[in-house]
Amino acid sequence: MKRLENQFTYIYTTKLTRIMTTTHRFLILVTSLLTIISCKQQPTSEDKVKNSPTQIQLNTTKGNIVVELYNQTPKHRDNFIKLAKDSILNGVLFHRVIKDFMIQSGDIKSKDAKPQDTLGEGELPYRVSAEFHPDLFHKKGVLAAARDGNLERASSSTQFYIVQGKIQNDSLLQLNEDRINGWLREHKFKNSFKHKDLVNALQQAEIVGDQTLYKKLNDSIIKLAKEFEDFERYTIPKEHRKVYKTIGGTPHLDQNYTVFGEVVSGLNIVDSIANAATNNLDRPLTDIRIKSVKILEQ
Repeated sequence: MKRLENQFTYIYTTKLTRIMTTTHRFLILVTSLLTIISCKQQPTSEDKVKNSPTQIQLNTTKGNIVVELYNQTPKHRDNFIKLAKDSILNGVLFHRVIKDFMIQSGDIKSKDAKPQDTLGEGELPYRVSAEFHPDLFHKKGVLAAARDGNLERASSSTQFYIVQGKIQNDSLLQLNEDRINGWLREHKFKNSFKHKDLVNALQQAEIVGDQTLYKKLNDSIIKLAKEFEDFERYTIPKEHRKVYKTIGGTPHLDQNYTVFGEVVSGLNIVDSIANAATNNLDRPLTDIRIKSVKILEQ
């Protein structure tokens, strides 16, 4: 009987040992896999550099402005980086400057412009798709893309502006909110299939240069759009309102023009340029130029 018990004990112990050994190996395997996964999930210093915002220095005749590009707007970020790498913006003027509003540059035809030249049409032959992000708004110092009146609200390939703006109060913010919604209403109206023929006629008038017909059609669209309600109204968020009431900005441009970066150094240079004397077309009387553009080391 005792021998049988010993045999049973041996068999049981052997099986238990095998089970424990197998379990131990399984636990080691799982632990190893989790360690590998954890290591892969931990950002390396190389990953941190890769994902950190790109900073670009604009060396102007008034001083240096450093802008940081937002990763939330990758198409505009990558386009601006390419412009910097290809030296496209070297030598362009700040051709449109409005105090308490913004300073605009990027017209590639402005490099050799004469004092009497009208500027604002020069750019590369493509557009950058609009990238409206709910957290990005026109506070003082932001970098944003200029555009024409295209239906997609796509941005100019080269022209951009830096916001100076001004301090807002509740009354001004309400006016700006109404203005934003007016533009959004008009945008939705123009993109409605129901009004396609009218919008096509407007575009054709612009192409052929018929200013009289263009104005007539455009006035009609603006009038009809006021009654259009099939769009999502925009409300300026409380967080944005606080910023507009403290450091200022140009809120009426929100959700209509793509914001893709902000000034991190040289905001005083922006103010200096914005305060320059200008002619009746908002061009500075004395040329203010971007001498060079370079990507800063991360």
